[in-house]
Amino acid sequence: MRSHLLNDTTAERYRHSVTEGIERVAAKLATTDRPFTGVDVNALSPRIEQIDLDRPLHDTTAVLDELEEVYLRDAIYFHHPRYLAHLNCPVVIPAVLGEAVLSAVNSSVDTWDQSAGGTLIERKLIDWTTERIGLGPAADGVFTSGGTQSNLQALLLAREEAKPGRAGWEEGAGLAKLRVFTSEVSHFSVKKSAKLLGLGQDAVVSVPVGADKRMRTVALARELERCERDGLIPMAVVATAGTTDFGSIDPLPEIAELCARFGAWMHVDAAYGCGLLASLRRRALLDGIERADSVTVDYHKSFFQPVSSSAVLVRDAATLRHATYHAEYLNPRRMVQERIPNQVDKSLQTTRRFDALKLWMTLRVMGADGIGQLFDEVCDLAEEGWKLLAADPRYDVVVEPRLSTLVFRYVPAAVTDPARIDRANLYARKALFASGDAVVASTKVGGRHYLKFTLLNPETTADDIAAVLDLIAGHAEQYLGESLDRAS
Repeated sequence: MRSHLLNDTTAERYRHSVTEGIERVAAKLATTDRPFTGVDVNALSPRIEQIDLDRPLHDTTAVLDELEEVYLRDAIYFHHPRYLAHLNCPVVIPAVLGEAVLSAVNSSVDTWDQSAGGTLIERKLIDWTTERIGLGPAADGVFTSGGTQSNLQALLLAREEAKPGRAGWEEGAGLAKLRVFTSEVSHFSVKKSAKLLGLGQDAVVSVPVGADKRMRTVALARELERCERDGLIPMAVVATAGTTDFGSIDPLPEIAELCARFGAWMHVDAAYGCGLLASLRRRALLDGIERADSVTVDYHKSFFQPVSSSAVLVRDAATLRHATYHAEYLNPRRMVQERIPNQVDKSLQTTRRFDALKLWMTLRVMGADGIGQLFDEVCDLAEEGWKLLAADPRYDVVVEPRLSTLVFRYVPAAVTDPARIDRANLYARKALFASGDAVVASTKVGGRHYLKFTLLNPETTADDIAAVLDLIAGHAEQYLGESLDRAS
């Protein structure tokens, strides 16, 4: 069994096994002609259930053959131009190379004595990102597993910063007075984080959005004033730079002014919109982000990185102390005086992958402008898609895109019942997924069911969008025709 351990004596076996795996994946990518096979859970589950994990195959080729049947054949391929559903991007090759390197070396970037150069590379990338944001010389941050963890950590810091010296704060009862303000279309992780942080059920105040799906700052000001009048504490305002459903960007400068006026921590969830930091033409959409106290970025959304690659950034490095815990066996307090850089001092995680290497490889091969060019291309594509939808009488489109998301609804001319139209749209999405021809997402707007394109693949074209719209209309019309036949 020692022959399977990766070390100096098995380097050649490692090279052969990994090459064989890469060849399989490369062949699959080269021949995949649709994003999904359409397999359903009832067909796929028995294939996996019948495998006896206590009876190994003892052969890499045989295992790869089996993997083809239970995973590679039916995987959903985000690189395909007709995958248009969620915030999953195709990945760039330098990042995949970085993934291979970090997995083999297996550094853990919690302490210096486990990662050394990895620690410094991560810190350099954090500095690079905070400079792009404009957070100032005292800024810092740490890589995380994703936007949900980044938002949780940011709100943890906001909670702790809200405690000392605040009027109305009482130990024990103080948590119930804290309030977090965020738009009604912000990410669910804001409410989830509030629950995990022990805040009351009413802690998160949903602020209305306008027709453009951006937070209404007049409404935010009104809620902050009510908070103050009721003797409550405005812990944080979470602004979103790229909402999941609409790609909308809240008015950051105005929100920053209100945060300063009411003494609230300003967090910007830029998990989606962080690609604008590298954009050659759209960086101004993030104006005001430099005034944030903390920022979430997901490189695995709009920097074309493999999952996971995310970070939480803060204006004041000192606030990261709220996530610090010193353990004698790992990061004893004396290491701080010795100036030994342990990233675990800043993180909610202990053992942590060297995910920063993927972004490092990408920047060193492609450069930031290369990433920005790709993100600008998908934003341009969304504008083309908006024009197609706006001109198509079959569809109602919700809002003109700021980033690369389109939310729309098939509306047949002869049907006026909204519930029936809902069912037709849901059916169309399900039928499209089952066909494997394309993958789209769905959401609700005003209580009604809508469909969603999240465009993150520069290889997708306006022709792809038009073709998928025709497929959706065809499935919806089939449903409406069949339901009419059943009714009669």
